[in-house]
Amino acid sequence: MIAHYGYADGSGEYYIIIDTDRCNGCEECVKVCPQGVLEVALDDYDKAVARVKEDVVKSIHFVCWGYHRRCASEESNCHAVCSQDAISHTW
Repeated sequence: MIAHYGYADGSGEYYIIIDTDRCNGCEECVKVCPQGVLEVALDDYDKAVARVKEDVVKSIHFVCWGYHRRCASEESNCHAVCSQDAISHTW
């Protein structure tokens, strides 16, 4: 399943997208996220997968700096540590 966490408004689309079929629940993305927006929890099928914390979904653009704007330049980021290539950002 492809899970979209975030929203779209007049200024753009702000989604963190996690492919839960690819995610192996390793928690590496959780460890490197500078804003702490990610967590690992059980999905509907009792599989541990990454997700965006519920309390930041509606404000994700203000909490997360975005991969392309900020984290791509960092050596360690959620995209780089995900060996399954399960995480992406729209901004």
